[in-house]
Amino acid sequence: MGKSLLLEIGTEELPSSYVDAALAALPGLARTKLEALRLAHGDVRALGTPRRLALLVEDVAERQPDLDEEVVGPPETAAYKDGKPTKAAEAFAAKLGVPLEQLSVVDRAASGKQKAGRYLVGRRQERGRDARELLGKALAEICAEIPFRKSMRWGSGDATFGRPVQWLVALSGADTVDVSFAGVRSGRATHGHRFLSPGKLELADASTYVDAMRAANVLVDREERAKAMMDRVGAAAKAAGGVHDPDPYLVDENASLVEDPHVVTGSFDDAYLNLPASVIRAVARGHQKYFCVAKPGSGDELLPRYLTVVNTALDPARIAKGNDRVMRARLADAKFFYEEDRRAKIEDRVAKLQGIVFHNRLGTVREKVTRLEALATKIAAAIGLPEERVALVRRAAHLCKFDLVSLMVGEFPELQGEMGRDYALYAGEPAEVAGAVRDHYRPIGAEGPVAEDDVSACVALADRLDTLAGCFAVGLSPTGAADPFALRRACIATLRTLLESSKRAPAYAALRLADLFAWAYDGLAEGPAAKKLDLSKEETIKKLRDFTHERLRGVVAAQTSSAAADAACAGGDLDRPAHVLARAKALHRAVNEGRAWLEKARTVAKRLSGISKEAKPVLHGKDAFEKPDDHAIVDVIVKVDASTTALESEEAVTAALAGAEDLAARLDDVFTRTLVNDPNDARTPKRLELLSHGAQCMLRIGDFSRLV
Repeated sequence: MGKSLLLEIGTEELPSSYVDAALAALPGLARTKLEALRLAHGDVRALGTPRRLALLVEDVAERQPDLDEEVVGPPETAAYKDGKPTKAAEAFAAKLGVPLEQLSVVDRAASGKQKAGRYLVGRRQERGRDARELLGKALAEICAEIPFRKSMRWGSGDATFGRPVQWLVALSGADTVDVSFAGVRSGRATHGHRFLSPGKLELADASTYVDAMRAANVLVDREERAKAMMDRVGAAAKAAGGVHDPDPYLVDENASLVEDPHVVTGSFDDAYLNLPASVIRAVARGHQKYFCVAKPGSGDELLPRYLTVVNTALDPARIAKGNDRVMRARLADAKFFYEEDRRAKIEDRVAKLQGIVFHNRLGTVREKVTRLEALATKIAAAIGLPEERVALVRRAAHLCKFDLVSLMVGEFPELQGEMGRDYALYAGEPAEVAGAVRDHYRPIGAEGPVAEDDVSACVALADRLDTLAGCFAVGLSPTGAADPFALRRACIATLRTLLESSKRAPAYAALRLADLFAWAYDGLAEGPAAKKLDLSKEETIKKLRDFTHERLRGVVAAQTSSAAADAACAGGDLDRPAHVLARAKALHRAVNEGRAWLEKARTVAKRLSGISKEAKPVLHGKDAFEKPDDHAIVDVIVKVDASTTALESEEAVTAALAGAEDLAARLDDVFTRTLVNDPNDARTPKRLELLSHGAQCMLRIGDFSRLV
């Protein structure tokens, strides 16, 4: 067995995001370095707090194994010219540390990126070195490669890090490892909790690190620290008569802000409970990272209490007093914003949207709202909403952005939509209109719920479609990893809204992406932004369809499988996402059920694909042929043609699969017994056209050759 390896980097306090990013990167850095050094090892753990980052690797080999391997060098044509070794051959020999005479030329088969041919080869032999000779440099390199959003320099050195480095600990078992980084040399002395266990602490062995730090009031294991924190938060909430908010952001943020979590309960005046719960949560969460406390089983009914996670609770009364003062001041500001916003007229807020630029080439937010009114209304009519509901959609689109100019959203941008709903209800707007002001931003995040009613869904679709069409029309489509306008997210939100809404109302399944993009472009072309568009309507729609079809494959794969999504997206109409998903689900189920005929379907689809490249698809009748086999093919292709004409539901696709199964079986039999491409048969061209039509019918379901 090897020894435990410990690296601890003591720093000035790191922001929580820096701690999380470093803990995510450290295991990969360690594995890469140890693999390069040929040092076997066991589990790799990243540990850390705001004051330290640590790496603990179990069972690190004490010595490298001896190396004796064959190394392939340059091709013979590059290694020798006119029978004499080139510089490439000499460089290869120097790399291996052997004379040229020990190299040889051998025939090699193709492997990976290496093509078959004759190559120069040699043997590299090295005696394994003691791990302690190698680890010092490797650990220093790990320190230098930890990524931070912003790094800094200090003192007279050139090293950069998230915050100035104060101390280093490097141990291999009980032995120190000599590491030098940022002007600091390693030892075995670390530091305990700044207040609860001040002073230096000598570590006896790397394997005892976690226990030794726990005894010094430092929980270096982030999972242990988060669990201890939430246990204490839960107990404090219970003692206050309620339950804490289950907010993952607050858990992550607070767990990386302390070394030993303690909880202090604060309070505020009951009068502030007249504010919406979302406002109180925003105040507590935004700047202070406090947990709110709700009445058990009440949902949004809060208690006038909050919970603070602190690094020490030596004087909790003093801490609570200071926190209460800050909380009271922020809630007073929020109360003022709320009351002032409610006094304002909604239409005045809508008019003020003219002062917010959506994009310098796409106009203001007020101009965008005008486009949304027309587009959302058109979508509502397309899904067959009655006129009174269409009027609600139009009104919701008119109001959907008005809270962006409110004082509350100016202070807490995360409350956009939420405050709009509250203010709209207060102004007497219908509940569906107010709900759409909030819900048209859904889905928020990749897994968030979509808008759940038609009024909200129509406005949500219009908002995303206008953004997509506008940005693509002025040349702002995403490139590589860059997507400053979150167009990928807008595209996925559009697809998810269409798919989820189709379950509730089949009319959404009939909406074509090309039509939606065309309607969105028309809104731009008919308004002030028309002269600033770079692309024509046809060019914009083509780019948007290609972009959306790429995203559609991923959305469908998440609900089925990669193979089923590939098969469904490789054939059939991609402009109706719900139909694509129905095909993928049916194919996915067929694969999971282990249908034996799928192998035949793959084979037949491959052969039909070759045939379809040579002949145009034509559905000929029996009168065009004489052979019984041809008549049988006509019968089954007519049946499949009928069953694959309208694949609008998973049930319809399942029924079509039965026809495809029959077609696959019959064609497999025909291909086995006859020559379908007989050059001596005058009816061969029509037979090929018929088979090409059969290939098109199967492609309406999906590309069976992609099913695995």
